Amino acid sequence: MALTESTMVPLGTTCPDFTLPGVDGRLWSLRDFHCPALLVVVMCNHCPYVQAVDDRLNALAKAYQGRCAVVGLNANDAETYPEDSFEAMRARAAAKGYVFPYLWDEEQVVARSFGAVCTPDFFLYDQHRHLVYRGRLDDNWKDAAHVTRRELKAAIDRVLAGQEPLEVQHPSMGCSIKWRNHR
Repeated sequence: MALTESTMVPLGTTCPDFTLPGVDGRLWSLRDFHCPALLVVVMCNHCPYVQAVDDRLNALAKAYQGRCAVVGLNANDAETYPEDSFEAMRARAAAKGYVFPYLWDEEQVVARSFGAVCTPDFFLYDQHRHLVYRGRLDDNWKDAAHVTRRELKAAIDRVLAGQEPLEVQHPSMGCSIKWRNHR
């Protein structure tokens, strides 16, 4: 597992449009999300960094329902990593009780349009769908009991309060996205 840090896409970048299938059997598009904030999380099933934070992510999604839409997006190459296949995504979402849509970016186009490079990679957008936060979930991915700064939560709170983005944003880190070799 190659440890990779997020690329810190410029703040103010417009959220890319997308239409992708979800594990719930429906197609999801950017226009389906109407909350004042939108959090897109590029994630997967097999990454230990995602596995360490997915319960915290799900709790965050529950806490902000109706105010901040959360969507998970998996772009990993399922041929090379079958544990990240669409079927495996369905099973993981059910087992973990995800309260957010978990989408399959099989062609890997959407993840690239976001500038995602690792799992998890977090992108928070305001009501105009401009990027206001791209960083880590908190200051201890490995152990929730030792978190002292919940940076993503603070960023969501600022968006909902109409405040400027956090000045200091630390990159997320995790496994590199498993891009397909160009065929």
